Amino acid sequence: MISPYAALAFLPFAFAITIWVSWSDMKFMKIPNQASYAVLALWLVVGVLVVPFQTWLWGWALGLAVFVATFILFALRAIGAGDAKFAAAMAPMFIYADIRLLCGIYAACSLGALAAHRALKYVPAFRAATPDWKSWTHTGFPFGTALSGTLIFYLLVALLPLF
Repeated sequence: MISPYAALAFLPFAFAITIWVSWSDMKFMKIPNQASYAVLALWLVVGVLVVPFQTWLWGWALGLAVFVATFILFALRAIGAGDAKFAAAMAPMFIYADIRLLCGIYAACSLGALAAHRALKYVPAFRAATPDWKSWTHTGFPFGTALSGTLIFYLLVALLPLF
């Protein structure tokens, strides 16, 4: 797991980017490439300052491995291209993460995002405020919201030793 101080350094930037990703994925059913580039830039600029250099390099290797894995999943039509790129871009921050914890966070975020999205779809006031969101009528689900939640909750868990 990354250090609490690294998580604290990443959190404000990651929060802004993940809000953008979630909104874009729900409104357009697309995650902009610029959002993935922003997360990569976050690892490039902030990561090199707050994590040990060898860990920072291993983070790039993890990102590449996740890129290959998600590219294969995209080719098999299991996930969307934006989800694949965003997952690969945020992967370096999970370097040395406990895989059980990470899978648990992802599962909880996926189920929570799905339940919230499906429930809000039937709330007239919310639906009226967001009538042009493609996710309301699209057959797929905007998993960018689940990926965003995974990153934010992981960083929050990494902060726990400070409290």
